[in-house]
Amino acid sequence: MAYFPAPLSRAESAFVMERIEAGFERDGYGIWALETRSDRTFLGLTGLSTVPFAAHFTPAVEVGWRLLPSAWGRGYATEAAAASLEYGFTQAGLGEIVSFASRTNARSVAVMARLQMHRDPGEDFDHPLIDAGHPLAPHVLYRITASEWQASNGSAGGST
Repeated sequence: MAYFPAPLSRAESAFVMERIEAGFERDGYGIWALETRSDRTFLGLTGLSTVPFAAHFTPAVEVGWRLLPSAWGRGYATEAAAASLEYGFTQAGLGEIVSFASRTNARSVAVMARLQMHRDPGEDFDHPLIDAGHPLAPHVLYRITASEWQASNGSAGGST
């Protein structure tokens, strides 16, 4: 939660879990637990979710990730997000997937670039659920369409 205004309370965490479960029921996809293959150590979360706020690019489906700091810099976010994109385009039939992060979150922005997502700086936005003027409010927006993903053979390559 380094790039979030504050850690979630227990009540907020419970609400997020309800939202994740509802997403699986409604959409057939959602946020999955991310763990190592070798010993199933929990690393964080990744997957697809409907953007829960109104913005110039919504309605939209987002690929996102939240990893424990011990998992940063090991390629897990890129690998898991690439698998999420593949699922979104091949199994869920999505036409476009977005991703966004605080402008200060260089690691996540680098993952979006490795996923071959593209950014138009004119579409960057202030996150509507973060107080105006907060240093984390300015966000970058990245996108990738199904045809762009397919043209890149459906793979992102690289690692964090």
